[in-house]
Amino acid sequence: MTRRARLQPHVTTVATDDGLVLLDERRGRYWQLNTTAAAILEHLARGADPRTTAEHLVSRYGIGREQAESDVHTFLEQLRSAGLLDSTPDTDRPTG
Repeated sequence: MTRRARLQPHVTTVATDDGLVLLDERRGRYWQLNTTAAAILEHLARGADPRTTAEHLVSRYGIGREQAESDVHTFLEQLRSAGLLDSTPDTDRPTG
């Protein structure tokens, strides 16, 4: 099954000049994302996998591939740990 990085329904986003703010409405907590983190989330939310997202960071910011992959995986783990990601498989996307 395909999984796209998708925020929980109780998480609201607001774009800022410096990135993105996430509001966890259940806990009343805010998360300030810088432009790089906002770009990672946007890329993943459009259906890109972590590897493709890392490649995007390499081309956009000129960082090494290993660092980019680490950054994407660390960011995803932080979102999961905070309970901000919806782990429900996509049903509207083809599998396989």
